[in-house]
Amino acid sequence: MNRVTEQESNYSHIDQMSVMEVLQGINNEDKTVAFAVEKSLPQIEKLTSAVAERMKKGGRLFYIGAGTSGRLGVVDASECPPTYGVPFDWVVGIIAGGDTAIRKAVEFAEDDAVQAWKDLEEFDINEKDCLVGLAASGTTPYVVGGLSTARKHGILTGCIVCNAGGPIAAASDFPVEVVVGPEFITGSTRMKSGTAQKLVLNMLSTTVMVQLGRVVGNKMVDMQLTNHKLVDRGTQMVADELNIAYDEAADLLTQHGSVRKAVEAGQH
Repeated sequence: MNRVTEQESNYSHIDQMSVMEVLQGINNEDKTVAFAVEKSLPQIEKLTSAVAERMKKGGRLFYIGAGTSGRLGVVDASECPPTYGVPFDWVVGIIAGGDTAIRKAVEFAEDDAVQAWKDLEEFDINEKDCLVGLAASGTTPYVVGGLSTARKHGILTGCIVCNAGGPIAAASDFPVEVVVGPEFITGSTRMKSGTAQKLVLNMLSTTVMVQLGRVVGNKMVDMQLTNHKLVDRGTQMVADELNIAYDEAADLLTQHGSVRKAVEAGQH
C-alpha cells in the first residue's frame, strides 16, 4: 500500500518560516480536506446507511482507534447523548490504552492486536452491533485485530482511514478511505487526517441520528437540558415551533422536560 500519510510535506524549511507563513501553509493544506471527503461520499453513504439500518433494529455503534483517531471516536460518541438524548451505550468510543490514553499517550497500546476485542467484549458486543475502526494510517494492529475478530462474529464492520488499500480497509465491510495527502508537518496525522476523520464522524453520527428520528425539522428536539444555554435554546425552539410567548414555552419545557414532549403537549 502507498502510505500517503507518511510522505514528505509539501513545505520545506518550515522551521525558517515566519508565524504568518506557517499559518498560511496550514490553512492552505486544510482547505483541501473537505474536497478529499467529498470524493469519499459514496463510501460514507454506504457505511452510514448500513449503520442506520442496524441501529434501527436495536444495534449499537462502536468506535475503536488509537491516538488521535481513538480520541476523535471518544469525542463523537460522548457527544451523542447530550445532543440527541440517546442512551450512553448507543454509541461507544474505545481508545487503545483505555481512558488514560485520552489525555496521555500509552506506549505501544496501538500495537496490541488482541486487546481491542477484549475491550469490546466488556460491552457485550454482538452480531446486532456495528464497529467502525479509526486509523489515519489504515494499518494500526489494535484496530485491525478488533475489526477482524468482530467480522468473524457477524458484526458489521467499517472504517475511516486516510490511506487506500490497507489492512484495516480489507477487514471492513464498508471502508471509508479519505486520502488527504501529505501533512504540513511530515507524518503529523493529527492535522489533515484528523480533520478528515472528524468531518466524516460528524457526517456519520449526525445522519444516523436523523435516520433514527432524533431530529425534527432542523432541531435537536431530544437534547439534554444540562445548562442554562441549552435550556434557553430549548425554550426558544418550543416558542418558535408553537408560535407562543417565551415564558409560556419555558413553562411547558419545565413541565415536560424535553423539547419534543413540550411541543407535543402544546399541540394538543
